[in-house]
Amino acid sequence: MIEGVVITNLKQISDDRGKIMHMLRKDSKIFKNFGEIYFSTINFNYIKAWHLHKENTLNYTCIKGKVKLVLFDDRKKSLTKGQYQEIILSPDKPETYLLITIPTNIWNGFKGLDKPDSIIANCLDYPHNENEMLRKDYLAQEFNFKW
Repeated sequence: MIEGVVITNLKQISDDRGKIMHMLRKDSKIFKNFGEIYFSTINFNYIKAWHLHKENTLNYTCIKGKVKLVLFDDRKKSLTKGQYQEIILSPDKPETYLLITIPTNIWNGFKGLDKPDSIIANCLDYPHNENEMLRKDYLAQEFNFKW
């Protein structure tokens, strides 16, 4: 597991009318600040990678479908420098309905594993700002990762 990444099991409450899907509460130990929440769709078998946030903590959960989340740590002073972490996210099973809290400066990306698409919710601690992000192509050789 990459240093600083927190994985939290989430609850769903279901009945014949539908379900409630918990994500993040203000009184949670991992909650820092509310900046913005947005939803990102990932089409089946497509990859959205690589990117990192220099200022924002990310809080990801999959609310529809199934995705593979991949994290890569290249922080100079990290105990897990050079390591990857792969996590399957999906609301379909209790063991994959998770909140993944990702600290700053961790490269991350997704692969869609469900048809026709999947949806990731991201709650950031500051409003989204393209100027605090870095992006690289998912095939960038420096990652040497096989999706």
